[in-house]
Amino acid sequence: MNLFPVFHAYIIESIRALNTEDLLPSDWQQKITIEPTRDPSHGDLATNAAMVLAKPLGQSPKDLAQRIASSLLGRPEIIKAEVAGPGFINLTLSPEFWQAQIPTILEKGINYGDAALGANQKVNVEFVSTNPTGPMHAGHGRNAVLGDTVSALLSKVGYDVCREYYVNDAGGQINALARSVYVRYRQACGETISDADFDADMYGADYLVPLAKQIFEQDGPKWLGQPQEVWLDSFREVSVHEMMNLIRQDLEALGVHMNVFTSEKVLAAHNQVQKTLDILQAKGDVYQGTLAPPKDHVIDDWEPRPQTLFKATAYGDDVDRPLCKSDGAWTYFAGDVAYHHNKLDRGFDHLVNIFGADHSGYVKRIQSAVKALTDGQKTVEIKVCQMVNFLDNGVPVRMSKRAGTFITLKEVIERVGKDATRYMMVSRHQDMPIDFDFAKVIEQNRDNPIFYIQYAHARIQSVLRHSREMFPSLTLKITELPLHLLKDDYELAMIKILTNWPRQVEVAAQTREPHRIANFLYDVASTFHGLWNKGKDHTHLRFIDPQDFAQTQARLALITATATVIASGLKLLGITPVQEMR
Repeated sequence: MNLFPVFHAYIIESIRALNTEDLLPSDWQQKITIEPTRDPSHGDLATNAAMVLAKPLGQSPKDLAQRIASSLLGRPEIIKAEVAGPGFINLTLSPEFWQAQIPTILEKGINYGDAALGANQKVNVEFVSTNPTGPMHAGHGRNAVLGDTVSALLSKVGYDVCREYYVNDAGGQINALARSVYVRYRQACGETISDADFDADMYGADYLVPLAKQIFEQDGPKWLGQPQEVWLDSFREVSVHEMMNLIRQDLEALGVHMNVFTSEKVLAAHNQVQKTLDILQAKGDVYQGTLAPPKDHVIDDWEPRPQTLFKATAYGDDVDRPLCKSDGAWTYFAGDVAYHHNKLDRGFDHLVNIFGADHSGYVKRIQSAVKALTDGQKTVEIKVCQMVNFLDNGVPVRMSKRAGTFITLKEVIERVGKDATRYMMVSRHQDMPIDFDFAKVIEQNRDNPIFYIQYAHARIQSVLRHSREMFPSLTLKITELPLHLLKDDYELAMIKILTNWPRQVEVAAQTREPHRIANFLYDVASTFHGLWNKGKDHTHLRFIDPQDFAQTQARLALITATATVIASGLKLLGITPVQEMR
């Protein structure tokens, strides 16, 4: 249960009891918030109700707050309702209310925090979508984990989610890949090659060597010395196939499982681009025109020329966008428009795209295309991941995919593990860069959040194992738990943070911000470790008391609920909770 909507409803009911609702604006209920107090000494919940309603009611905020507070005190859950500052109302809830939340957590288990906000609406989350020109480099991991975790959050709150990868397997970069593989193929055939064989658009990295050898072992020297038009299509096909195999393996190692892989090449083969642009043409959103020169940099050989343009500015973009290149081929953007039309045709209610920092310039143009295709009825939500700065003991690690000196995602996972990799990639808001230091993410101290969280879960499992040895007949029957014995301030603080979990899930899902989950789990772990340390200093607060079976039952129920919330959160992050630390 998310207790915040419950108490929001109580406040609405109290205001209605004043019989002044006809004086309030139509959206008055949406303006009222109820949140945790910033300082626990001020109570458990705070509302701004009197502050936002005093003016339309023509009353003093403090006087109105006092009337609302007096009404709320009639509820058994509320033992204190105080007016603070200019008219905030701080509510303190009874220990009995908090104690009664533990059975709910235990009964729901890992599903605690599930919600029905999404009402089974269909959401397409497209992420990663790195060009199939090589294995995923370490920086792609942030995009992958963010998209996967956003998908998990949306599923938890009731959306029907499709994880999708858009395969850019058409266009110039695939030709460059095929030509690069052909150079390595010549090498496999016995020719001597050098850096001069690779032009600026090609990929000279060693990861293409095994593929070239595979082609040689299968076909022998049949392609050697042949003109490009003879071998290009074959090399394109096999290169994309093998690169996508590498990418799938990298995603699997990261715990990311896509529902759909959509091919740009297949869309083009079905004439999807022309069909989509015909729709925009019929709407009057495609025209022949000449663009002004770019404002942000000077191009010496730039000259104006008539182009086929999409009227992007009519839908919020800064400039209209070209749809055809000078050679008559479709632009990359035209393909993107067709791809998003394809997604809309598949009946998704919402579209979410996760882009890398190098694609931030594509946000407005993609959003404008979706608005045009749906007459403004639907939009695409785009999250842009900032860079990940990789360090090795504080020393920056440089990467260059084309030069072959990049760190692969696979290498990162092999070095620090899937769980540490995933946690780090969602540890901060996507708008902020991340410093990923290989040494620090495997340290075993509280400065390493993932260790600190896992340590809390492992500690709880250790206590539970010990309790079964001491009390072989002990069971935690939900209806028979003596939870009234959980009355110490540290125990109540533990319950309070646990019951905040459903709210954290809903907010993280609605904002598409999984770093909130990572941070919340650290707070849960910190609260638990504080409770553990309190027991070390005060024997009457220890989890297991051989002389007090009832108190032991109650505290074991509390820490079991704690482990449940930690496990639920780690599951959302795609991390496996550990049973013991080694």
